[in-house]
Amino acid sequence: MSNNALKAPEPLTNETGPSVRPFGMRDKVGYLLGDLGNDFSFILVSTFLMVFYTDVFGISAAAVGTLFLVARFWDAITDVIWGRFIDSRKSTPGGKFKPWIFRMALPLVISSALMFVHIPGMGDGFYLAYAYVTYILWGMLYTTVNIPYGSMAAVISGDAVHRSALSGWRTAGGMAANLIISAGAPLIVFVDNELSGSRMLMMAVLFSILAFVSYMGCVNLSTERIQHPEKKSGEKLSLKKTLKGFSKNIPLITILICSLLFLMGMMLVGSINVYLFKDYFGSAMALSLFSLLQSGAVFLLMPALAPLVRRFGKKEVAAGGMLVAGTGYLILYLIPNISLPVFLVVNTIGLFGYALFNLVIWAFVTDAIDYQEYLTGSREDGTVYAVYSFARKMGQAFAGGLTGYALTFVGYSAGVATQTQEVKDGIYTVATLVPSAIYLAVFLLLTFAYPLNKKRTKQLELDLIEKRETYQ
Repeated sequence: MSNNALKAPEPLTNETGPSVRPFGMRDKVGYLLGDLGNDFSFILVSTFLMVFYTDVFGISAAAVGTLFLVARFWDAITDVIWGRFIDSRKSTPGGKFKPWIFRMALPLVISSALMFVHIPGMGDGFYLAYAYVTYILWGMLYTTVNIPYGSMAAVISGDAVHRSALSGWRTAGGMAANLIISAGAPLIVFVDNELSGSRMLMMAVLFSILAFVSYMGCVNLSTERIQHPEKKSGEKLSLKKTLKGFSKNIPLITILICSLLFLMGMMLVGSINVYLFKDYFGSAMALSLFSLLQSGAVFLLMPALAPLVRRFGKKEVAAGGMLVAGTGYLILYLIPNISLPVFLVVNTIGLFGYALFNLVIWAFVTDAIDYQEYLTGSREDGTVYAVYSFARKMGQAFAGGLTGYALTFVGYSAGVATQTQEVKDGIYTVATLVPSAIYLAVFLLLTFAYPLNKKRTKQLELDLIEKRETYQ
């Protein structure tokens, strides 16, 4: 990057105009509602679907792990295909990305409920086939909404502070859904410490309705301000040029690896915690308290996010968060014969570190999109976000497989009233030592491999202003 222009950065694009309202609270709330809608579906699935498959459908943990692995690999491929498709579409008066959220929201929420339909008296083969069809269908439809939603952040505003705010509000939306689902649902769906299939379906229908309402709120409150020049007639996206840019886009490559690892840790914790509280601590209801602490950490840190990022930078804040999270889980692993209260207190420390990273993660993606434009001269919001989503899906795939295989490895038996102490101890090890190693690895990658510190991110903004002037 050049070292010219020490002036303060100007808006990155032609986002202002007499008919376009300024960026403000309406956009933040609208973007929050988008991820609230996403996670009314996603968190429900990531928290309860595995235990629903093992304890209601009677599918083995290993078979569920294989299903999650296969489905997430397929989702990762469809993410890139859909992102490329979105980038090839022209903008409409309503924007380039919002129309797709509007069109695909209803099919998505219907598929969310279908996954939790249990037809009594069917054979094992039927339940496994039904799980494959409905879960893969849900994943594909989730892609059609999530890719345009995630890409939209880069065109709501070009200002770095605005984008960090959107990342924080998006995370708050996800945490709100997590709080409602993980804290409230266990009180309803578990009867005598066993999952109820009928109650699970009732929750799935309720959250599907709430998701649809949230998506419509996102569409109506958010504004796409940045209008990049349309490609000339006959001009197509160059895959060769895109791939060449990706090979040089170190910020994107690094954040892809970090996100893959982070999602592995997050999904692993989300899935294994059901078994941890249900079997190791003997209280599935404790999952609600854990979820309250997890969401509370995010909401408490939100007011401090902008000042922290402004002072230290996104990279520095995120790396510090991962160091705290990894250390917290390592301490949990090292405490012998831990009680539930002590576990929750120590875990809260790690959750604050987890929250710091989670609040700024989406802002890294917009920086990677900008860096791709800096390298190639082309704006490919959907493609870059889809590649990022690809990495997240890989993390989900590995985590889904890892959880299932880990449960099988430690000897977990579905349908058994009480697991052996050896199995319980194995579950505890998976729930603490593995996420500790993952989060510490993310800390090292961010610290030593991610190149866009506070100073270089500011310079990228300036260089893009200069390059965009040459396009006009």
